[in-house]
Amino acid sequence: MINSSSCNNIIVIDDEAMIRDSLKQLLTLEGYIVECFNNASTALSKLNRRFTGIVLSDINMPTMDGLTLLEQITAFDSELPVIFLTGYADVSIAVKAMQLGAYDLFEKPVNEHLLDCIARACDKRSLVMENRALKVAVQKTSAPGVRILGDTPKMQDMMHLLNTIIDTPTDVMIEGETGTGKELVARYLHDQSNRSSCNFVAINCGAVPEQLIESELFGAASGAYTGATQSRKGKFEYAQGGTVFLDEIESTPMSLQVKLLRVLEERKVTPVGDNKAIDLDIRIVAASKVNLLSLVENGQFRADLYYRLSLVNVTIPPLRSRKADILLLFKHFSSIAATRYHKPPAAISSEIQQRLVAYDWPGNVRELRNQAERAVLLGAELAFAEVKTQQFGGLSADLSLSEKVSFYEQSLIEYALEQNHGSIKNTMETLQIARKTLYDKMSKYNLNRDMFTD
Repeated sequence: MINSSSCNNIIVIDDEAMIRDSLKQLLTLEGYIVECFNNASTALSKLNRRFTGIVLSDINMPTMDGLTLLEQITAFDSELPVIFLTGYADVSIAVKAMQLGAYDLFEKPVNEHLLDCIARACDKRSLVMENRALKVAVQKTSAPGVRILGDTPKMQDMMHLLNTIIDTPTDVMIEGETGTGKELVARYLHDQSNRSSCNFVAINCGAVPEQLIESELFGAASGAYTGATQSRKGKFEYAQGGTVFLDEIESTPMSLQVKLLRVLEERKVTPVGDNKAIDLDIRIVAASKVNLLSLVENGQFRADLYYRLSLVNVTIPPLRSRKADILLLFKHFSSIAATRYHKPPAAISSEIQQRLVAYDWPGNVRELRNQAERAVLLGAELAFAEVKTQQFGGLSADLSLSEKVSFYEQSLIEYALEQNHGSIKNTMETLQIARKTLYDKMSKYNLNRDMFTD
């Protein structure tokens, strides 16, 4: 059976229908997803570097033989496993196939050894695709632009979605409670995309007076209204090639929603008082702190605009649902505040760490950031003494077992590092763990020995 769930696609190519049918039946019973082709040219059009499976192909075929197919596959992806089948043994062909980079070659009829080879090839392909994804993630992490921190499954799922759509032209709807970082997500989509060299324009739809919002977005021609002595470029046109972020989209007046929908569909904008439409090449990222669908059901938001905006819907989890990220975020904000205010980062005890994790943070990441800044400015003890004690109780019962274990493990490691003034050797002895294990766990919890040196 399949050893890897991430590679279970097999393209079978053979000009004999009986061979194709028998292979598809065999491999389908083994749990693979099989797609069959009677010629190499058609199959080749289905292959690219993003294909997560392997190829099982006959060598001797009309029009394009297996060796020519292999050469063309290797040209765009030399790490895509191609396993050959042949109706007769030919040493010279076998040697040439292996020289060209074939994964393996089998003589028909096939036997159980072919299934073992397919399983190994799928494992190899899975590893290749994982390594490529990791390299992309590292490149995005090291590239200029905003960072979104979070190691919990909910955040990793969100990041996977963002990175999947990052270079697509699709508009995006972001939903999340106040303080979760909706603009941060919008900026990430812009900064890490192929639009990063153009403008990112943020508009708070709830802060612009209703009588001005149309000209603010679409622009206005000279004389369009009292006081318009010259033409004014709108935010949409200013963002040409880049991204428009419409925050608090739920505050948009119903009268403007119709015009906004037309802009989204036509990708053209007509300034107020003008008759000439301007072509737009922009991505729209909208955000709402309320459930827009409920507003649609209540007749407070246009359904057609909602469905046009929510082709891709990104939901930012509240901080209380990803408590394992709290300490990571607190240290990050503490470091930023320390640099800004020219003070050392906030040193917090295990007790305060537990209180941080136990608190539900109704103001989400924004509230946590403010608390980290106070801790840097005032010192952790004084900063937390100012907060109502009932806000910080024991370890939350909402935490999963793994989150509780991670919390206590991190606390123990930090305490040992603190007691040993950042000495790796002494910390290893205190915790009775190997050096590599300590380094791995420090990396996991974003700890650095310099944080604990005097």
